[in-house]
Amino acid sequence: MNASFQATLSGADWLQADDVTQPLRFESRHACSPTEVKQFDTTELRRQFLVENLFMPNQCTWTLSFYDRYLTGGVMPVAGKVRLDAPEALKASYFLERRELGIINIGGTGWVLADGERYELGYKEALYLGMGVEEVWFCSEDNQAPAKFYLNSTPAHRPYPSRKISRADAEVVELGSPATANHRTINKLLVNSVLPTCQLQMGMTELKTGSVWNTMPAHVHDRRMEVYLYFEVPTGQAVCHFMGEPQETRHIWMQNEQAVISPNWSIHSGTGTSNYTFIWGMAGENLDYSDMDFCAITDLR
Repeated sequence: MNASFQATLSGADWLQADDVTQPLRFESRHACSPTEVKQFDTTELRRQFLVENLFMPNQCTWTLSFYDRYLTGGVMPVAGKVRLDAPEALKASYFLERRELGIINIGGTGWVLADGERYELGYKEALYLGMGVEEVWFCSEDNQAPAKFYLNSTPAHRPYPSRKISRADAEVVELGSPATANHRTINKLLVNSVLPTCQLQMGMTELKTGSVWNTMPAHVHDRRMEVYLYFEVPTGQAVCHFMGEPQETRHIWMQNEQAVISPNWSIHSGTGTSNYTFIWGMAGENLDYSDMDFCAITDLR
């Protein structure tokens, strides 16, 4: 690490920090039909839908799903500032030329610089960047406790204003109960009831102590796909994520800070060996959060 980069940066010092951007890591996943998925063994199911190793030092990581061309990524600056570059597969001159971006920080305090505007993001705070923002940088306040910026991006058709959303700005809903082990708080962060977006919707669900089930009763929504990021999973614990058609379910065991892709025809629910938190991101033609086709618990197979 360059000696000019201090362990803790003041509000302006990080602009002078070294550019430590590493070559981005990118992969794409083709869409799979329900008929195909019925034939998958555990290894293939994980290869197609599980997203691992999101937070690599000084590197943007991206996984492109061909369900709604959804990009799931992460960046963890630990020694300077990291630039948001456009993957070659986007065929764009800059990342947000035809896209919008949602960011939620699940690590230490960090900053995002977007076309000269600086946004400080603390733990579990969110930022929306609209189409047309050309230059984006990421930096951590303390390289001993780096920020972990979780990134979701979707195609956009028009620019909307960039905006930070704190916990206080979120639309909050309490659901479930201790009796059914699904007592949880839903924080709607980057959703159309809080700020305008083209199609990206993001939020965070926190399970209460003693509750382990999320998104139960399960549902599907034909007009949008979804991605879950599980975090705050305690050491030695795990989450079992359920997917597939309601009558043909499959499961994927997931560790802390891993994400999973959910097609529009699939349920997306999970249970943990402890309580945990997860970030949900959605894209598609409908922004109505309540557009869900619920599945009776007793009808799941």
